[in-house]
Amino acid sequence: MRGGEARDAPAPAVLAVRAAALALTLAALAHTLTRGLVEPGHALAFAAVVAAGEPARRGAAPGEREPAPLAAAGALAYALLGRSGGEPTAHGAPQVVTVVVVAQAVAALPFLARGRRPDLDRAARRVLTVAFAAVCFQPLYDSGQAERWFGEGLYFALFLLALLALTAVCDALLAALLARARARPYGCAAPPPYGPFLGDELRGLTGIGPAVGATGVVMALGVAVAGLWALPVLCVPLLLTQVSFRRYAAVRATRRQTIASLARATEVAGYAPPGHARRVASLAVAVGRELGLTGERLTVLEYAALMHDIGRLSLVDPVAAGATAGLPVAEQRRIALLGGAVVRRTGVAAEVAAVVEQQADPYREQLPAARIVRTVNAYEELCGEGVSGPLGALERLRLGTGHDYQPQVVEALARVLARGGLTRAGAG
Repeated sequence: MRGGEARDAPAPAVLAVRAAALALTLAALAHTLTRGLVEPGHALAFAAVVAAGEPARRGAAPGEREPAPLAAAGALAYALLGRSGGEPTAHGAPQVVTVVVVAQAVAALPFLARGRRPDLDRAARRVLTVAFAAVCFQPLYDSGQAERWFGEGLYFALFLLALLALTAVCDALLAALLARARARPYGCAAPPPYGPFLGDELRGLTGIGPAVGATGVVMALGVAVAGLWALPVLCVPLLLTQVSFRRYAAVRATRRQTIASLARATEVAGYAPPGHARRVASLAVAVGRELGLTGERLTVLEYAALMHDIGRLSLVDPVAAGATAGLPVAEQRRIALLGGAVVRRTGVAAEVAAVVEQQADPYREQLPAARIVRTVNAYEELCGEGVSGPLGALERLRLGTGHDYQPQVVEALARVLARGGLTRAGAG
């Protein structure tokens, strides 16, 4: 299967998550229709919170971990609701799933009418995560076990926080599974290892995730004491947090668009083959994950890979086939230093510019990200020169491991390519 085809069809893991969410939805709807809607006022109130928060994800930046925090907090609060105004509730876990599904469907209607596709993966994650919290809490509370074990004071709040932590881990497991299924570097039919993606998601729990979870717990406790009047009051802090977080995400998105535009400048000017920067960045990120890079270090690697050729604009004439490996070392270093100077003016992290500046240095003097970018770029250029195909290109890289390329990076590249049948980075 070619790289482009692998991206078009949902991976088996994605289909499995969607199927599990669909089966759970059908079972919850059947149970709710058979039993009837319990406490419809509460169901309507929490459905309104979820539905009001869902549209926020439409303006989310790519890769934003929780684009609809109000909807997530409202769904979690309903799953952890045991009392309302001092009186016990009896809605149960199936009704929680039903209310969340219906609220998401209602929120999606205006966008479907305008021809915009819903985010099925995020919807499935929301259903499965909320179901996990509801199944853990509702039977335990309805049976009276939670009250006998934890009472109604501090220990009960700690119990909710512990359940919140388990729910967050469950969501991270699902998010990592979906992210891994979507991450297919060019030329690779098989997904990369799962571990780095899970590490990214677990580290991401220190972002807006705690605010979402804490607000959900506070909503549940507030409604338990004061009734539904507590809902609108408790939504305000999260709304303010969401506005601030969205502004920060918009700045990051603008910066990424600037970097992508600069990366294409060398291709538009004829100094690099079309799609070269994108192919190198995709494969470099895959190699970085193979070597255990995560989080901000992976972002630095991606940005540097996208802009590693920006210094070529200083050349009077384009290099044949866009390959600079045949140029004198002094010329390669001049191009790298000029590229780093341009990168420093974009406002990205200084480490990104340092990676670009080190592209012509021996690997022992380079940062880890610079070693990866140089190796992947050389592989792409060698494949473009037709050096006996991918195996020949890898062999040439191995011959250069004494000075130019780190052996561990070359072998990581070989493993990544082996999962895709050793095709060129831009194949398909």
